[in-house]
Amino acid sequence: MSTEAALVDQWRSLLTCYNEVACHLERALQESHGLTLSEFETLDRLTTQDCDKRRMQDLAETMYLSQSALSRTVTRLVNAGLVERTHCELDRRGIFVQVTSAGRARHAEARQTHLSVLGAHLKPAG
Repeated sequence: MSTEAALVDQWRSLLTCYNEVACHLERALQESHGLTLSEFETLDRLTTQDCDKRRMQDLAETMYLSQSALSRTVTRLVNAGLVERTHCELDRRGIFVQVTSAGRARHAEARQTHLSVLGAHLKPAG
């Protein structure tokens, strides 16, 4: 098999694995916690950082979502009472996102589901 064909096969294998796990995560998180995978990932990044709140721009840099998709995701989380948006006092164009206590609680519950699905579908590295 050529190097090119091997790379394409490896890529397709990665995509198949990602799609399978993502579908299981999407279903489990939605059914058990009313969260989409993107909503969970947003909460996860907000709760696992060493800061109280994050600028939307900084959050976007760590996510696989476009700026507009992240904005829609955050809007859904705001409407659900799981995060709050605030303006930066020094730069009124800057927007901060902060997880609420309800968001922390929902994330803590959903995190167990997330880890369970990952454990069922992924092999630990090593």
